[in-house]
Amino acid sequence: MNYKIRIIPGATYLGNHQTEFVVWAPLAEDVSVHILEPQERVEKLVSTDQVYHRGILKDVKPGAKYKYILQNGKETKERPDPASRFQPIDVHGNSEVIDLNFHWTDGSWKGIPQKELVLYELHIGTFSKEGTFKGIESHLDELCNLGVNAIELLPISQFPGNRNWGYDGAYHYAVQNSYGRPEDLMHLINLCHSKGIAVFLDVVYNHFGPEGNYLGDYAPYSSQYYHTPWGHAMNFDGHGSDGTRNFFIQNAIYWIRDFHFDGLRLDAIHAIVDPSATPFLEEMMEDINELKTILGRELCIIAESDRNDPRFIIPQSAGGIGMDASWNDDFHHSVHTLLTGEKDGYYSDFGSIQELAKCYRDAYTFTGQHSEFRDKRHGKFPTGVPDENFITFIQNHDQTGNRMFGDRLSTLVDWEGLKLAAGAMFFSPFIPMLFMGEEYGEINPFLYFIHHLDQQLVEAVRKGRREEFKSFAWKGEPFDPQDESTFLKCKLNRDLVKDKKHRGLLDFYKKSIELSKHFRLDGTMDRKSMETISFEKQKVLILRYYGNEKLLIFQNYHKEQNVISVVWNGEWEKIMDSNDVAFQGKGELIPSCLNFANTKELLLQPLSIMVLKQKVN
Repeated sequence: MNYKIRIIPGATYLGNHQTEFVVWAPLAEDVSVHILEPQERVEKLVSTDQVYHRGILKDVKPGAKYKYILQNGKETKERPDPASRFQPIDVHGNSEVIDLNFHWTDGSWKGIPQKELVLYELHIGTFSKEGTFKGIESHLDELCNLGVNAIELLPISQFPGNRNWGYDGAYHYAVQNSYGRPEDLMHLINLCHSKGIAVFLDVVYNHFGPEGNYLGDYAPYSSQYYHTPWGHAMNFDGHGSDGTRNFFIQNAIYWIRDFHFDGLRLDAIHAIVDPSATPFLEEMMEDINELKTILGRELCIIAESDRNDPRFIIPQSAGGIGMDASWNDDFHHSVHTLLTGEKDGYYSDFGSIQELAKCYRDAYTFTGQHSEFRDKRHGKFPTGVPDENFITFIQNHDQTGNRMFGDRLSTLVDWEGLKLAAGAMFFSPFIPMLFMGEEYGEINPFLYFIHHLDQQLVEAVRKGRREEFKSFAWKGEPFDPQDESTFLKCKLNRDLVKDKKHRGLLDFYKKSIELSKHFRLDGTMDRKSMETISFEKQKVLILRYYGNEKLLIFQNYHKEQNVISVVWNGEWEKIMDSNDVAFQGKGELIPSCLNFANTKELLLQPLSIMVLKQKVN
């Protein structure tokens, strides 16, 4: 028997100048809709259960502005809609009725199979000069030429002010007004699909932003028992939690069904505390999978978790939560420490060739062994989980933006190190994800920025950021997150591509994406047909793929040349070398064709990656 409660909250335009209003408000005795524009009026909603209040109002069409009036005895409060589709002014202002009917032309779009994804994470406000949905559109052809086939947008839920990473959203159904209107987002997604690009959305289901959050006046959205680093955790298991679950499950459905998103990335799911028999995430995935069947297209739900817990990405039929993929921090940390030598904070657990090799073999570096940073055993072995369920990266918004000065990898290692890191990612068996600008070596930082109206909150954020940096050895004073100049420093500078060094890196990315796509899809790059050979002292790692095609991938993390003994046979063709002058390299030491019957040693350039493919007679 299905006991689920599925109610669409918010203002839904029905056509013919009629709008249905539905609000979960068990903490209010009576709820009325206060229509403020174009003509002011107040209409009381009906509740048969004192939980959901609803009503269909005539003569209310798209563009109408409104708030809810919550009444308890003599106490009256007027608040924006928790499920507002748009906040044209700010998080404290009126909500707006939106018509979600859009002239879609993507009816033939079936999405991108998960194994084929090449993801590109971007922040809307800093990706383009305009900092809007429309601003992204003029750069889509650049992404297509790069080989990217999916973009992942940082959160777009309405937050206070005009500048934010997006994780302080107060209205999860409303697109950020400084980025554009809902129809602008729909236009962007429709255009992306016409160019063969899938679109993913980063969503935050572990907390609400602190400013503009009036949910406590409506219902028990927040847990009284659990906390996150950002405030109260969501109430997914306590009294009244059915309403919270419905709110967020409907939100996930809303973005996929009404905006045609191809998937979601769920932020920090380790901060979602829910010991229920059927956890919220499992229930959400049940509904999304039902929707996937109805829509008949690819959908991918991505988890972000620091637990190395494969249960999140194991099918429900096998006892898991059933999400489709998960970010893999271990890969980033392994490559980063080898290249930079940093050992502060969570980097203290990484830094050896063996650890990176384990990450290639087992997906996670930590699969249950002791973590020095956590001072406990960490992770679990992901038995039977496919390679495409893991997303690797060498940069992302977190790993860059949570540094004191927002340093990109391009400012921490030299150009050869950048190519080595990129090659290590692309020639892994996992799904690659780029962070905006890394493909050409963007040097502008990605800093933490906000635009809160509450000055006490601003001071709390400033203090909190300083505290976060204490476990690292960074010196100096962080940039003020509230200052607009901090935000402006983060804008991408695409003029860098005019420089031959940056252009060479871009060409390396294009070639790496082209080759890695081919070898992933033909089954060559697969952990089941891969072995790793580690040379710890020389800081060299060799990947050997022996599937459909035979590949040898040499990674030299040493700043000096290395001589490696050859133990293989046959004739081999060099298909990629980061030292190639076409990529502004130092020049190649290895000929384009090799016969290992005559070659017993290879001389590897410092900080380099080289890919050999065995010739077939």
